[in-house]
Formats: sequence, C-alpha cells, structure tokens
Amino acid sequence: MAPPAKAITSPVPDAWYPTLAVFMLAIGLVLTASFFIYEATSSKRNRRLAKELTTGGVASVFLGFGSLFLLLSAGVYV
Repeated sequence: MAPPAKAITSPVPDAWYPTLAVFMLAIGLVLTASFFIYEATSSKRNRRLAKELTTGGVASVFLGFGSLFLLLSAGVYV
C-alpha cells in the first residue's frame, strides 16, 4: 500500500507575500524607469544592446514575480 500523500506547501511563508510583492514590484518599476530614461537620454550610437537586454530582462523578472506575489497575497492562487 502507498504511503499517505503529503500536503503541498509553499517554500515562502504566506505572511511574506505582501512584503515580497511590494519590494519586487518597486524594484521592477525602478528598473523599468531606468530603462526608459536610458533609452530617452542616450543617442543611437551610444546605446548598448547588452545593457538594454539585461535591464529589461531583470525588470521583467522582478515585475513578474512581484505580480505573482501580489496575486497570492490577494488570495488568487495561481
């Protein structure tokens, strides 16, 4: 006979969801603003693709996880 199933638990405590959401969304928005400022103030000759991709990618990750934790803190389990 199979052993009883173990409940699935989150690696992050539920009480941390709102705090993680606020911090990750704030960091993501700051990086997004930095990306837009870089695009608006640098000339086409001085732009670097690696910097644009890095800044955009990191901002995207923070905004994605921030949105996930915001949904989790609101009770929408995805």
